[in-house]
Amino acid sequence: MSSEAVARVRPAELRQRRLLQFKISRKLRVRFVRYLSWRIGRLDESWRKPKGIDNKVRLQYKGYPPLVKVGYRTDSSIRGRHPSGLIPVVVSNVKELEGLSPSTHIVSRHQRPPGARRRGAPSPGPPYPLTLAYGAC
Repeated sequence: MSSEAVARVRPAELRQRRLLQFKISRKLRVRFVRYLSWRIGRLDESWRKPKGIDNKVRLQYKGYPPLVKVGYRTDSSIRGRHPSGLIPVVVSNVKELEGLSPSTHIVSRHQRPPGARRRGAPSPGPPYPLTLAYGAC
């Protein structure tokens, strides 16, 4: 492929990625909390569906936390994406880096830290530069 063709492709990819970043930044982030978790200390904040007949959250009274509904679901074009707009990938060895594209994938984290046997050996780098997410070991 000539350098002119590469130059034409990149702005379109960049434009698409910027659009995804914009959509991700504008995403509505609602915190769904368990009913009365703010009042009772032993209750965790993790969501539990309210089932009582007079429960204010289930009845969707004003002033109470929102009830989980399908309308809060994330848009399919950005669901599961990294805030940079790239697709996060979990990597367990160097061989899995071969099929990844630096323009569309980001290494979000390793599956597990290397063992004692692999720590002593020098690790070969990826065949081309890949983006590592913050916290990737």
